[in-house]
Amino acid sequence: MTDASGAYDPAASSLAGEVDPAVMEELLSVRGSIDNIDATLVYLLAERFKATQRVGVLKATHQLPPADPDREAAQITRLKALAEEAQLDPAFAEKFLNFIISEVIRHHQAISGNNKE
Repeated sequence: MTDASGAYDPAASSLAGEVDPAVMEELLSVRGSIDNIDATLVYLLAERFKATQRVGVLKATHQLPPADPDREAAQITRLKALAEEAQLDPAFAEKFLNFIISEVIRHHQAISGNNKE
């Protein structure tokens, strides 16, 4: 949520004034941690996509296909195992990685000029 100036307001909440101030303070503290994690995720995803763009250029230069099903399957298996280790739902991790993979393939197709795969 944003404030009147359009800037992000970390204290924005529809619960303000409806819950005990101590609870609200703890809630905002935990949400602050979530905000920091979200910012880190955005920057990590940006770095990941910069690397996959380089892969896309390499694939296009050497007429390689945009998708690599064996690599994708191996990554999904690896990420699901890491998710289990981290106590994250492996099905969620798989869905998340499948979304990223589909975006990467779309980028690779655009780089190669091949929008059919």
